[in-house]
Parts: sequence; structure tokens; C-alpha cells
Amino acid sequence: MNKYLDRISLDLVEVNLENYWPSFRLVAFALYDNRHVYLYNHPKFKSNQQNTYQILKRNHQFNGCTLILYEEYPTAIVDMELYDNYELLFSIVTHELFHGFQYVKGESRFPDEMMGITYPLSEENVELRNRERVILYDALLEGDLFKKIQYLRTFVTLRERRAANINDYLTYENLIETIEGPAWYVELKAYSEKSTLEYESIVKKYGKDLIDKFDSTLDLRKSCYSSGMVMCLLLDDFLPDWKESFWDNKETLYDLIKHVSDNYETIHNVEITAETEDIINFVRQQRKYSFENFEQQKGINLFIEGEIEAVSFDPMNIVPLEDRLLHKNFIKVRINNIDYLFQQPVIAHCIEGVRNITRLHLILQENPIENIDSLTVDGIGEIKGRYKKQENGIRLFVN
Repeated sequence: MNKYLDRISLDLVEVNLENYWPSFRLVAFALYDNRHVYLYNHPKFKSNQQNTYQILKRNHQFNGCTLILYEEYPTAIVDMELYDNYELLFSIVTHELFHGFQYVKGESRFPDEMMGITYPLSEENVELRNRERVILYDALLEGDLFKKIQYLRTFVTLRERRAANINDYLTYENLIETIEGPAWYVELKAYSEKSTLEYESIVKKYGKDLIDKFDSTLDLRKSCYSSGMVMCLLLDDFLPDWKESFWDNKETLYDLIKHVSDNYETIHNVEITAETEDIINFVRQQRKYSFENFEQQKGINLFIEGEIEAVSFDPMNIVPLEDRLLHKNFIKVRINNIDYLFQQPVIAHCIEGVRNITRLHLILQENPIENIDSLTVDGIGEIKGRYKKQENGIRLFVN
């Protein structure tokens, strides 16, 4: 994979990012593997040569593909071991760099992630949401502008009916689409520039998530990425200059789509199909399976109980079930004013939101070191508290 390190820096210097989005500029970015970080374009490590990179030892800041503030500067990070071809790696780096561009532009249309985790699984909403996603996909593929408008009016009609029932939660969707949709949009543009595939086939490849009814209900947050991206492509058809003023107002992508399709109808009755019932049962069962699979892991059960605050987590990789959240990727928590990073699956029992935790359940591969008033957990550190060994594991009580 290291063969891509020089190529990607040259490409990002030479490519005209404004072909993807007006005034798009590079922030810092870093590719990393399990040992090293290859950091580019960071003001603290500036070089006279634009295509050089600084090699650093990987630390806990470099997890997933996202935007971080590294040395107080926005830095797009990508785990290059996740991608086995250059076209995809280049497009993902461009996607995360766009999030850096959003940061520089002062983007503030971020959602309350709590709304996504507590999102209701109701029959009518699932039914209408999947209908509107199919309509949006049809609008994407339609070549006739008049027919596109008709599809968009139907789309708005469906969404307005949902807004009447779950307004705050729909605001969450609209904001996710507005943040992540443009990033997917520039990712598609970057991928199409490097790929040998036809542009139309690439658009279908990126848009197909819209019509996967089961997965889009199971992973709500991720499903908003594709709908937001498709809205961007549709706005290109009807409002070619929409990106020029995108940072100057607080409207969502959906608000802009509503301006295009101003005449929409009202839905009075919604028939729930058997497929929708199957989808809801599927989602509930998948959530149960996720918790059961966690609990069936081999190892030492460690239960940490007391006042625990969630400091950061990955909202894309959380499975909710009643008052529990399965953090599949990582979670950073604060215990006794000390931060601890758990880079493994963890179940959190929550009260009054996702940040107030009363109990953590993790499964260890090595026994923790027992101290007089603490446990030292491999890869996590020393956690102060009283502990009690039981048949099913260890309970650690913290203040």
C-alpha cells in the first residue's frame, strides 16, 4: 500500500479540487496503517516540497476515517489498510478532506446525534421513508427534466407527511444529509476522475444504497449519506449555481430541493405493506443478534459501574437496544476525571441520553492486574475503584 503514498500527494496537489466544489482547498491529511502515520500538508510539519510527508508513530488519535484536530489543525485521516485499490483510497481521502473544508468554512449545520440513536422504529415512518428513497433514486436516473420534477414533488410530498409525525427526528435526517451528502458528492466526483468505469455506472453504484430498504432502515445514519449525495446531483440539474451560496445560509439540502419542487400534495392515508413489517422485524432481530454475539465472546467479563461519562464515540457504529448501546468500534469515557479509550466493542447502560452511563461491559482477553484500590487493564490503563470477582467476571465500582 505504501506505493500510493507519493502518488496520492502528487494527485491532490495537481488536481483542481474546484472541479468538485467551488473554492475547495486542502487542509492537512494523513494516511496510516497499524504502526505509522504519514502526514501531509500540516502547518507544523511544513516542507518546501508539496508532495512530501512526515512519518509519525501511530497513536490513539488515528482511528477510523474521519476529520480530527491534530496539533490544533483540521486533519483528514484515512486507514489505508481498509482500501485495496487506488481509486477508492483517493476518493475517500477527498471525502474526508471535504469535511476539513467544511470546518474551515465554518459549517454549523450539525445534527444532535442523540436523535439518531433514539430514532423511532414506527411502521408508517419506515413505509414512507423507503417509498421516498425509491422515488429519489428514480429521479436520479430519469433523463427528462419534467419527469424529474414530478418525482421530486412526490418525494417532497412523502417527506412532508413524515415531518408531521416525527419533525425533530426528520431534522436529524435533513442535517446528516446536508453534512455528509456533499462529502459523498465530492467523493463520487473524485472516484469518477480516477476510475475507468463509465460515469453513469458510478452514479448507479453510489446511488444504489437508496433502494436497499432493509439496510437503510437498519443503519439510518449511513443511509442519509446517499440521499444527501443524490440531492446534490439533482440540484446540479435544476440550480447549477447552488454550491456558490451554500455556506451563506442555514438551509438544508432538503430545503433547497423544496424550492425546486414547490407544488406538492398532502397524504391522508398510509397503507403499511407486508414488506415494511418484515423490515421492522429484521431490524429488531439484527439488533438482538448484535448484543447476543457480543455476550457470547470468549474472555473475561469486566463490568465497570458508577458515574461514567461518554466523552467521544463513533455514532456510525452504535447499535441501540432499549437502555443499552453497543459501541462496536470504540468509546472514550471519563471516570474519576480521567479519560479512558476502549478500542473494542463495549456495551454501555445509559440513563437520560447517551453520555450518562451507569455501567460498562467489556470482554477482556487478558486478566487485569489487581491492585489494592484499582485494576490495570491491558491497553486501557489503571482504573481506580473497588472490585469484586464473581463467577461471571469482575465488577469494578467507581465513584
